[in-house]
Formats: sequence, structure tokens, C-alpha cells
Amino acid sequence: MDFHYTIKITAEPEEVFAALTVPFQIELWSGYPADMKAEAGYMFSLWEGDITGVNLEVKPNESLVQEWFFGEQSEPSIVRLDLKKEGVKTCVVLTHTHIPEEVFDEITEGWQEYYLGAIKGMLEMY
Repeated sequence: MDFHYTIKITAEPEEVFAALTVPFQIELWSGYPADMKAEAGYMFSLWEGDITGVNLEVKPNESLVQEWFFGEQSEPSIVRLDLKKEGVKTCVVLTHTHIPEEVFDEITEGWQEYYLGAIKGMLEMY
């Protein structure tokens, strides 16, 4: 199953990108240690291993493409996050493909509340 979501965050694209890729920043909004580097081919782990995958494409302050691992899958689950500056906001466009049906609701709620929603909350706090 596929999921599309757009959120606008009052912050610069550089700040949003850092919140997606810098371990210290990820720990601030997620509350958990993060193993992440903004480089293609890097195998990452978030939420104590609940989310693992590999960065496929990294364009600083513009886009991040990842494959998320869900165990045995016939097709890879690809996450694409595109960042676009719109005035004082950054528009984040998420496309997450091939989410296993049994975790679809959990993953989509996670994106909205605990991932992108948490980043928005952290960056708009100041």
C-alpha cells in the first residue's frame, strides 16, 4: 500500500533536512538514539531498531530517498521526502510506497504524529 502526505513546517529547508538526518536532532524529536548519516548507502536505524533501512539518494536540503526494511517483501518499501521552500515555510512532500498492509495504519499514523509531526513541533517551538 502507498501513502502520500504533505506538511508545511515554519523553518528553512536546511533545518528540516538536519532534523531528518542529524542523529542529535533526530534524538531531540524522537526521544531515542539514532544511527543516521546523510549519505547514500548508509544503513540507518531509528527508534531502537523499529525502523531500519538504507539511504538510496541524498540531496542536502532538497530530498532524501530511503528503503525501509519490513522483513520479507516482494517489492522494496521506498520513502521519498522532498523539501521545497515556500516563503517562511518548508513544504515536505512524503511518498512511502509498498507499505505492508498489516502495518499500514501504524506507519501512516507514525509519519503524521511521531515523525513529521514531531519535527514540525520541534522546529516551530522557537
